Amino acid sequence: MMGTTQGFTVAIDGPAASGKGTISKAVAEYFGFAHLDTGLLYRAVGAKVLLGVEPEAAAKALVPADLEGEGLRGAQVAQEASKVAALPEVRAALVDFQRSFAARAGGAVLDGRDIGTVICPDAQVKLYVVADAVVRARRRFAELTGKGSETSFEEVLADVQARDERDMGRADAPLKPAADAVEIDTSQMSISDAVAAAVALIEAKRAMLS
Repeated sequence: MMGTTQGFTVAIDGPAASGKGTISKAVAEYFGFAHLDTGLLYRAVGAKVLLGVEPEAAAKALVPADLEGEGLRGAQVAQEASKVAALPEVRAALVDFQRSFAARAGGAVLDGRDIGTVICPDAQVKLYVVADAVVRARRRFAELTGKGSETSFEEVLADVQARDERDMGRADAPLKPAADAVEIDTSQMSISDAVAAAVALIEAKRAMLS
């Protein structure tokens, strides 16, 4: 682990199952930065909506404890999360939560869909992690079946494609790379290679700023 840096923010965006979450966790651990999977915010809101709570109210009442629990990783919650993430009032309610996290002392890594474009446009490092939809569906299918879920590859692929369309096509903060983001395509990369690429980019930027 390396020393921490005051106010250093890493923004990592990308579609579902691209590997951005795994890369973000590894990068945060390597540099000793705090990590926030912002997708969990929307999953937590989605879980509350499935219980009958109105989306904006669920977002405004969110607390850190709501981000815990395996139940947030289910397919139904993921679909609902993608739906509530398209609501401007939900996104607005969660902006302050994310920005305050990003500004913490010691450095922070945030991964999501609009970190480099909306939440942290001034982040020192912006990465956009992508992978072919079929590759991403294979990863998600292996993950789900490994946990005992009964689903087919075709269903998972359709889900990935639907989420991409919804995330990229929404009017408010659509998924897209920031103009100054560096793309990492993990389609043919191992996890270790992808993490190494991200670490190298961050180290280069830190050296420039030091």
